[in-house]
Amino acid sequence: MTVPIWAWAAFAAVIVVMLLIDLLAHRGANVIGFKEAAWWSALWVSLSLIFAVVVTLTLGVDSGVDFTTAWLLEKSLSVDNLFVFALIFGYFKVPREYQHRVLFFGVIGALIFRGIFLAAGVAIVSKFTAVLFVFAAILLYSAYKLLKDEDESFDPGTSVAVRLLRKIMPVRDEYAGTKFFVKEAGKRVATPLFAVVVAIEAADLVFAVDSVPAVLAVSDDPFIIYSSNAFAILGLRALYFLLSGLLEKFHYLSKGLSIILAFIGVKLILQASHKVISTSIPEIPSLVSLAVIIVVLAGSIILSLKKPLPAKPETEEVETGDAPIDLEKSGTDSEIGLAEDGKVDVNSKT
Repeated sequence: MTVPIWAWAAFAAVIVVMLLIDLLAHRGANVIGFKEAAWWSALWVSLSLIFAVVVTLTLGVDSGVDFTTAWLLEKSLSVDNLFVFALIFGYFKVPREYQHRVLFFGVIGALIFRGIFLAAGVAIVSKFTAVLFVFAAILLYSAYKLLKDEDESFDPGTSVAVRLLRKIMPVRDEYAGTKFFVKEAGKRVATPLFAVVVAIEAADLVFAVDSVPAVLAVSDDPFIIYSSNAFAILGLRALYFLLSGLLEKFHYLSKGLSIILAFIGVKLILQASHKVISTSIPEIPSLVSLAVIIVVLAGSIILSLKKPLPAKPETEEVETGDAPIDLEKSGTDSEIGLAEDGKVDVNSKT
């Protein structure tokens, strides 16, 4: 399908305008509360659904269904990102009033890298259709890991990107407001806030390994897959602040995501079989995929709320996000709170 230039221009205009509005609405350091996060989440969801209607009216019903399916799929897979965001913020002790700024620039980076990966994925699939079987295998393996709780935990201290940053330029111990860089002794030095952005970007690249093959199973049209990804990513910040503190309540969500990934993997195998082997087995329509995603997500959330996990025994918790990293007092490495083994002692006084 050839998408007219005006559609790309309209999409880009919406994204840029909304980013500017968001940036102006959250200038400086401020804490995003539940009510504000709920309004922004509702706004992003509404914009996404309105865009889906526009796509349907201008490009056809099939395109509208593909957009909605890909958007909801990416939205559901992005929930895993929220757990990682919480881990990174806790690891680097990011003050709550700085977290929105970090996620804002993290989203911009994600838009750029996802665009590159999706374009590369479309180009590879168009020339080597058999690679769809590889993508399907990735999705099925990811589904297995989620189902068996074998998904690899993300350790910000071992992030290659963060360690590379430390080699490129020095990183100071303490935050400097919302600044990413400051000058010390005439040299430009990164703040821990910039290291957090790097860690979040690195985490998003890891999640793209599942996200890109999954969305390619829904559509191979660059406009559909990128616009759906963009709208899902843009609403991720508001969703994080909306669900902050509630993530652990949705303990069955990972099981639901594993079912969705497995289903999309099977869908991708059927698509690849039609294109490579020309089998007579029918493909799974996008409308069916959309229904499956909605039912599984709703079911896993409802089941999580009906069958909550048993209460954990009270233990001493470290409240994160309220203090800068002071390494001189804790005796750890002098760069962004990483000890020689790449760990931060979050129990130490700062």
